[in-house]
Amino acid sequence: MRIFMQTPPIPNEPQRYFQLILQQDLLGGWTLIRESGQVGARSTVRREQYLELDAAQEALEKARDQQLKKGLKVMFSQGLEGPPQARLSA
Repeated sequence: MRIFMQTPPIPNEPQRYFQLILQQDLLGGWTLIRESGQVGARSTVRREQYLELDAAQEALEKARDQQLKKGLKVMFSQGLEGPPQARLSA
């Protein structure tokens, strides 16, 4: 699963982005990767390990909701189950 979010363009301010990637590791666990930064500049990457898919999805959705409250908009999502609008508007 992947969600890419960005701030709306504002004159004279750099655009910021936030990306969430959820992928299964070789041992059957799940890794949530959070990447954030300014477009065209340095970024920060954090990885979190989860044993269960449900816990990993809950963390992904919580991180997504926090960024939506900060004003970022979903630009791209991939691999989400169900209708995208129902999952993204939660």
